[in-house]
Amino acid sequence: MSIRGAYQADNIFAKILRGEAPCCKAYEDDQVLAIMDMFPQAPGHTLVLPKSAGRNLLDTDSDVLAEAIKGVKKVALGVEKAFAPDGLIITQFNGETAGQTVFHLHFHIIPRFEHQPFDRHGLAQQADKEVLHAQAAKIAKAISALV
Repeated sequence: MSIRGAYQADNIFAKILRGEAPCCKAYEDDQVLAIMDMFPQAPGHTLVLPKSAGRNLLDTDSDVLAEAIKGVKKVALGVEKAFAPDGLIITQFNGETAGQTVFHLHFHIIPRFEHQPFDRHGLAQQADKEVLHAQAAKIAKAISALV
């Protein structure tokens, strides 16, 4: 499978952005939506989705990328404030072989704690939705305090 390809508007993130599928929303502005990862690698694992259609970083307009990274920074600051991790992983996958499982550009923000086990991407168990909603509310509160 090629890294690049046609954008498929039926992917789960496109459905979430259109309001056709549920999510645990942590933040939203005109450019991005931040949601909790349903299969988190750590507590507070958040995804930032540009609202513009793009399969991955290589297929996305540079202006969209510039706005998206501003959203990633804002959400990362909120995750840092909300969870006080020892570090943060901010990552993004391009193509199936690289680990991309949903073909809508998105960024992972993953809190890392020094002595906490860490699951690999795609191997984590599905989280309890109530826990995710509570984490999303914690991040939303932290982001609103940053402004």
